[in-house]
Amino acid sequence: MEETALPILELGAVFLAAAVLGYFSRRVGLPAVIGYLMVGLVAFQLLPEGSKPDEEQVRLLADVGVVLLLFEVGIELDVGRLRREHRSLLAASPLQILVTTAIAGMVLVFLGLPLEVALVLGLCVAMSSSVVVVNITRSKTRRTNKVTEMSLLGWSLLQDLTGVILGAFLLAIWNAGERDPIRALVDLGLFSLLAVIAARIFPAVLGRLSTFPDLFLLVSIAAGLIGAGVGSVVFGIPLALAAFVAGLVIADSPMAGEARRRLLPFRDVFAVLFFVSVGSLLDPDALLGGLGWMATFVVLMVVAKTGVIYLFANIGGLERPSQIATGLSQLGEFSFVLVTVLFAAGDVTPELYAGLLATITLTIGASAVAVRLPVKGWVRGSEEHHDHASSPAGMA
Repeated sequence: MEETALPILELGAVFLAAAVLGYFSRRVGLPAVIGYLMVGLVAFQLLPEGSKPDEEQVRLLADVGVVLLLFEVGIELDVGRLRREHRSLLAASPLQILVTTAIAGMVLVFLGLPLEVALVLGLCVAMSSSVVVVNITRSKTRRTNKVTEMSLLGWSLLQDLTGVILGAFLLAIWNAGERDPIRALVDLGLFSLLAVIAARIFPAVLGRLSTFPDLFLLVSIAAGLIGAGVGSVVFGIPLALAAFVAGLVIADSPMAGEARRRLLPFRDVFAVLFFVSVGSLLDPDALLGGLGWMATFVVLMVVAKTGVIYLFANIGGLERPSQIATGLSQLGEFSFVLVTVLFAAGDVTPELYAGLLATITLTIGASAVAVRLPVKGWVRGSEEHHDHASSPAGMA
């Protein structure tokens, strides 16, 4: 047991540091996410060797947080309502992915990158972070309303679905991925079919356990982790998307609200580590040579992504289009996965890799701040605030 004492101490120190910096971030009017990102940067990049926490341990627990976070969103999201009231999202989000990928890809080709690599990086720019979007819609200090939150969540999750399919095709064309794109689509369909079957069975299991709180909680957590794991390991689907689909399995169950309520404390604790792990990726030394790439990706995101989202949200008649565009103006976890594949294969330079990772960190923090600004246009035609009592306190 003694050999595990140091990792436990390190993990406790990470949580304490996150709490302290998160508190001071909020005291100066910033979201706590900024503090969590700073913990990752300081603990993993600036501390001397020998005093750094166990990075693999933090990454594993961060993945658990992502899974529980998206699993809870799947439980809460009303797909029928989304289809009825936000039908324009079904076209706008996939179109935004395609347009942003094309524009960013063309610019990167002009800057000298091969077409296949440029398109994969263009997709990195096009994707937002589901984890950040969920935090935006859960924060106590948010200025979104229920309609805008549904739009943000729906847009982000449709991005994930479109990005998985497009990413499979691009990696197959680039020949970095081992999966055939048609096989990727078939696997996605099979996993969805498995989820439909589980949706017929699993709610009854939870119903039988409703009088046993401990067993109910254990089975709920197991459902999220196993669903995400099976989707990723067996069907090759990203953990976040697989966890969301697993949440949909019990979304229509009478026990969905109870499952979500019991999961919230675990979700919040583990998901903090996601932002810590993002901050840990930023290498200050490599970043010095990648500042040009960072500036390029930031400009591409603002012009080819934020602008396109605002345009499509306006055309689709969505409420608060500027707030939707701002809330989605960050690079996400799927972007990190894609650029890491390219970097591991030697198709992007360390400077470009560092520049994109810095962009991910910068845009996560900036969007979390900007979406809370009291811009008058964000509340046009809708209420300024709404009752937060029905929503859990977010980490941001």
